[in-house]
Amino acid sequence: MSEESRKILTRYWGYTKFRPKQEEIINAVLNGLDTLALMPTGGGKSLTFQVPALVKEGICLVITPLIALMRDQVHHLKELGIPAAAIYSGMFHDEIDAIASGCLHGRYKFLYLSPERLTTDNFRDFIARINVNLITVDEAHCISQWGYDFRPPYLKIAEIRDLFPDIPVLALTATATPDTVVDIMEKLHFKTPNIIKAGFERKNLSYNIFKENDKTGRLLALLKKGKGSTIVYVRSRRKTRDLAEIIYKNGFSATYYHAGLDAAIRTRRQREWASGKVRVMVSTNAFGMGIDKSDVRQVIHYDLPDSIESYFQEAGRGGRDLKPAWASLLYNSRDITDAKKRYESSFPPIKTIRKIYNQLGNYFNIPVGSGENTGFDFEISHFCKQYEFDLLETYSTIKLLEKEGFLYYSESSGRYSKLKVSLNKNELYRFMVENPYEDHLVKEILRSYAGIFTDYININEKILAKRVGMDPAKIVDMLTDLSKKKVLSYIPIRRKPQLVFVYQRLDADYLQLSKENYDLRKQAAGKRLQALLDFITSGLQCRSIQLLRYFGEKTNHRCGICDVCRKQSRTELNDVEITNIVSRMKEFLGTESKHLYSIVSALGNFEEEKVLSVIQWLLDNEQLTREKDETIRWSQQLNIDLE
Repeated sequence: MSEESRKILTRYWGYTKFRPKQEEIINAVLNGLDTLALMPTGGGKSLTFQVPALVKEGICLVITPLIALMRDQVHHLKELGIPAAAIYSGMFHDEIDAIASGCLHGRYKFLYLSPERLTTDNFRDFIARINVNLITVDEAHCISQWGYDFRPPYLKIAEIRDLFPDIPVLALTATATPDTVVDIMEKLHFKTPNIIKAGFERKNLSYNIFKENDKTGRLLALLKKGKGSTIVYVRSRRKTRDLAEIIYKNGFSATYYHAGLDAAIRTRRQREWASGKVRVMVSTNAFGMGIDKSDVRQVIHYDLPDSIESYFQEAGRGGRDLKPAWASLLYNSRDITDAKKRYESSFPPIKTIRKIYNQLGNYFNIPVGSGENTGFDFEISHFCKQYEFDLLETYSTIKLLEKEGFLYYSESSGRYSKLKVSLNKNELYRFMVENPYEDHLVKEILRSYAGIFTDYININEKILAKRVGMDPAKIVDMLTDLSKKKVLSYIPIRRKPQLVFVYQRLDADYLQLSKENYDLRKQAAGKRLQALLDFITSGLQCRSIQLLRYFGEKTNHRCGICDVCRKQSRTELNDVEITNIVSRMKEFLGTESKHLYSIVSALGNFEEEKVLSVIQWLLDNEQLTREKDETIRWSQQLNIDLE
């Protein structure tokens, strides 16, 4: 099996050997074992299911919530000559029917699915008729209520397993705590526990935390000091533009990216950055999934991420080429306050959730009992203004309803229009003879796009117009008319965000949101926020050790290159000495303030210079606070209220 796997690796991807753990995961799957693979961002997860799926007869189901990643992977597979397709919420029925027909006739090797598709009986009936060779669950932490992105539709995957009792499941994630790992295997009905874990340690990546009032000044200093491609993460779309402009005016090539930009603009900017034409990409977290750029030298979080999981994944996009890279996070007191407010706003009262859901139905004039799998152009700001809802509270409600599987919200517009010939070749020929006016356009379509009789093909109306010598608006009119005549199926590009009712509209009183699950989810989110605050404010322990321990890797090996390690090195004390002195100081100080001389006296079993050195280091790192009366105490911890 390993030999066949290596042949496929070389044939399609041009590599002669696998990365660490890849081959072990592939062999486990080929041997029919349920497998949970924990691999860091950039570790080559996709090959662990793509290779074994190509070895075996049949089609691989890939379940993932990331539509942008689906599109990218389907596109890359097709470029390699591997037939693949994706079905997700918001697609037109004709598109889905064409893909379903292709699956039943064995025309695809990979079918990517959003988890919401698994919730309908019709879709499960369709899946049962396919020759499935592997079930891959990407972003597997989404199945766990302890995970940072829990999605209830993932719980339906176990039902799909019942249709294929002898087919293995490969669960993939880059971020899972020990509790989440156990939960994933239980929820996916693993026959026997089987975990293959690539180490999360990134020896070439330096983690650095900066508490800064002037974050922009620190950002520019980091850009000036560092070299090479950089990603700067911010939380708002407006800030991407404003910060990119500041960076550009200070002499660095920069652009910005967020989900609200036109698809063509996003694609162009990603290419400019990937090619090195633009050095700095300022983005929301919409930028990152599917990025295949190994030489990112800096990842800078200008704003706080949502969790340690998010931070680890986003920071991990730096230095995939194994050369030195820097991950820097900037924060100030206001960021802490805003994070706590976001946490509270992310869980509106259930009464508010029901009210917003009800008004969404009214906004789109959907009668109760209808609207299933129906999509609408949706401007959230207009909706909030009309019904006087708070924007953040409304957005959080939509995201909660999305995770419960009631809605699907796509903030980004489509990349391309789509086209498929509805007639067979004989019928189309007869139409062209009888309609010479459309003949020229139809011929150009047939020349330009292969496979258009069986699949929906991405098209660009401007390019098509140039080829036939017509105005683009005229091309759109002709394609629309041909679609009405059932000659073609034409799906114009969507330029606005989409809201899809995955289920029929329910009476708001019957909208079932488990208070127990809601409370558990809020509590878990609070713990994740607390862990993030502890991480950014703790300057006593190597950043890498803190991250690895969060994900269940026990280690005492310092990275030597993070901000904490570098500062510790300047004290000229070893880890044991620092740990012992800090531990004794904690016992002595407790919650009280005491004078320096009494601290030194109490730690008399240590050399005075070493005690003073550690105290100064703790003061520099804001772990200790010097009061007005010159006494010293431990700094207050940043705790959030989980009640």
